[in-house]
Amino acid sequence: MIEMRLADVAAVTGGRLHRAGGDVRVTAVEFDSREIAPGGLFVALPGERVDGHDYAAAAVAAGAAAVLAGREVDAPAVVVPPVARQSGTYLGATDPDGAGAAVLAALARLAGHSVAALPDTAVVGVTGSSGKTSTKDLLAAVLAPLGPTVAPPGSFNNELGLPWTALRADAATRHLVLEFSARGPGHIAQLAQSVPPRIGVVLNVGSAHIGEFGSVAAIAAAKGELVEALPADGTAVLNGDDPAVAAMAARTAAKVVTVGRGASADVRAEDVRLDAGRARFTLVAPSGRAAVELRLVGEHHVGNALAAAAVALELGGTPDGVAGALSAAAPVSHWRMEVTDRDDGVTVVNDAYNANVESMRAALAALVAIGEGRRRTWAVLGRMAELGEESAAAHARVAAAARKLGVDVLVAVGTGEYPGARRAASVDEALALLDTGVAPGDVVLVKASRSAGLERVAEGLLAGRTGAGLVAQ
Repeated sequence: MIEMRLADVAAVTGGRLHRAGGDVRVTAVEFDSREIAPGGLFVALPGERVDGHDYAAAAVAAGAAAVLAGREVDAPAVVVPPVARQSGTYLGATDPDGAGAAVLAALARLAGHSVAALPDTAVVGVTGSSGKTSTKDLLAAVLAPLGPTVAPPGSFNNELGLPWTALRADAATRHLVLEFSARGPGHIAQLAQSVPPRIGVVLNVGSAHIGEFGSVAAIAAAKGELVEALPADGTAVLNGDDPAVAAMAARTAAKVVTVGRGASADVRAEDVRLDAGRARFTLVAPSGRAAVELRLVGEHHVGNALAAAAVALELGGTPDGVAGALSAAAPVSHWRMEVTDRDDGVTVVNDAYNANVESMRAALAALVAIGEGRRRTWAVLGRMAELGEESAAAHARVAAAARKLGVDVLVAVGTGEYPGARRAASVDEALALLDTGVAPGDVVLVKASRSAGLERVAEGLLAGRTGAGLVAQ
């Protein structure tokens, strides 16, 4: 972030100084008191189990310059006024006095102010029903050779993670990559208003969170809020292979660049082929052609790579340079198609961070591609969350896709919603089943929504053995 006086922080956020001098300098923000450093502003937020306000004094003792708080604390602080009493939850925690929502609103204002003071920084936003995190990792990889780049670690894509990421940018930053998620209509628009993007990427429209949105049309409307926020001199990168995304061209005043496999796409992939689940293709753009060999597992990463390529080309990259960066990019975020070989020849694919129908199908296709018809394949699946009334039908579609793709063994953990699957009531039961059934040379995919906690299955499969390390590295 830009260096600011605490008095200016108070002015920007609408807060007041509490036990603090206005000339104190702030150079960073942090919401984890264990990560605070000298000059940092500790963001006090109520959580599911603890309240950051209770750690204010400890954060200052650890070097924090002050605290951004929703109520008075026993430490130097900028105290922002609580908002109206909140119904339901915020960030997974109750917020009875509105202090948490007030701090988040203040953080958003602070992020917007800081980024607005960086005119040479290109802000790139990415959204979609699936693939956001993998794409922001690829964006970081292709933009870094063009200049200092800030991107979120993991899935920092909500009203806390997005402004926190934006506040990591400083005067040296040339590219700021932000991941936009939504739990309902208007959420992306609000995030984009706080930190406006100049380039917006929409990957796809699927069924993720359909239980909250109610329909795929409502999801498309929400995702399109990103391109509506772009300025006339900005750029919208749209997946031309997805009709719901391609239609968003009519919703933006910005320049539109389409990506995909179709011949009409501005940036496209030709001659796509798989090698042990990894895609190779020719990147084709108006400025030239270049060969790409992805290290990421799954054909679905072709679309993610094209989106990243289009952004880099808009920001001064060349086809050869972009192709080289894509080919060198290794997996970054945990539990997303992490491929590990055990010493007995079993391959474990940990994709347990999140799941919806579309990402399930993509992961199953990658599983079969890794097996290449010569190795037995296991799909160990948990429940897909936030599907509402569509849950039973959605799980049935995934089970049908597994059968159609030729997955050898389908195991359902903690759910009875996958028709025809072997059942395991718990992680321990699943591990017992796999221990007796998996043989050397088999490939095991583990995937579910984050709430299912199926990463413990993947970790259990690898525990006590000497893995060969990430295959992609």
